[in-house]
Amino acid sequence: MNFKITLLPGDGIGPEVVGEAVRVLETVASKYKHTFDFQERLMGGCSIDKYGSSLTDETLADCVASDAVLLGAVGGPKWDDPKAKDRPERGLLALRKGLGVFANLRPIKVHPALMEWSPLKPEKLQGVDILVIRELTGGLYFGFPKGRDVKDGRERAVDTLEYYDYEIRRIMNLAFELAKGRRKKVTSVDKANVLESSRLWRQIASSIGTENPDIELEHTLVDTAAMKLITGPAWMDVVVTENMFGDILTDEASVLAGSMGMLPSASLGEAGSKSGSEARMGLYEPIHGSAPDIAGKGIANPIGTILSTAMMLRHSFNLESEAAAIEKAVDETIIAGSRTADIGGKLNTRQMAEEIIKRL
Repeated sequence: MNFKITLLPGDGIGPEVVGEAVRVLETVASKYKHTFDFQERLMGGCSIDKYGSSLTDETLADCVASDAVLLGAVGGPKWDDPKAKDRPERGLLALRKGLGVFANLRPIKVHPALMEWSPLKPEKLQGVDILVIRELTGGLYFGFPKGRDVKDGRERAVDTLEYYDYEIRRIMNLAFELAKGRRKKVTSVDKANVLESSRLWRQIASSIGTENPDIELEHTLVDTAAMKLITGPAWMDVVVTENMFGDILTDEASVLAGSMGMLPSASLGEAGSKSGSEARMGLYEPIHGSAPDIAGKGIANPIGTILSTAMMLRHSFNLESEAAAIEKAVDETIIAGSRTADIGGKLNTRQMAEEIIKRL
């Protein structure tokens, strides 16, 4: 099969980890007789430097025309001026909107061999296997009015938390769909004791829960969810929440695995948004940032990006066997003791990828 993939290596360590993920994909293509056509474009700070825009119209059009997009990381101190007209993160929000992706999936699974690298005690980590689903198109990041002005002689800043029923309904439907293939439990996270948007969120979650009696649904306030992620994370299976809550909770949850360099993510569009009855447009990226402090040193952990390619194969290309093969190779590599510095080893980025490729 033939698939077109747009690469957005981005800033910092992005080009390093994306380069190794491409080598893994090339190995998969050779083994399983697929063709992956790669095209590389600029996005983020590097695009601001060259084009004056964090995401050009041309790059967005190329991404939309692809079967999937693989992103490294964007941002860094060079572009961190809050007064700047354009910042790398703006390009990321525009890319998500342009691709029509509405659900960010972040699997949080603790590898038994890496429990010592988590700040939590090993007994807290037994059985942790969480899928956090974050809504991407609504909430504070996109609501209007938004901006700054002067009112009654005082400078004022305004952000609007806004959700439509259809945005909540589609993310909930996806959460229940994915829960059916897991432990059949959905935890809906909100702040319904304070926020009107959360009361609508809970209302729709309850309605969809009634339509899926085989799935256990529980409602949890966001502050309670934040606490339980640390005190008892194994109780969670599929966790679904709005944009900002999901942004914060997934970064908190990332420490359970011992290193942010271990964790992948997928941002998905509607089923059928690409060729194939269930194929989805997807934006795939590790959850870590651009890590400018180690950029260019060749020591970044590529596992999060490599596992993101497995999610790409599964969700956008419907290649389950190939996705499972990558995940198995990563698992066997960790068990064998091959590690980058962030998880207690001495391998560089290229060597870590080589160990994974060898097991493919």
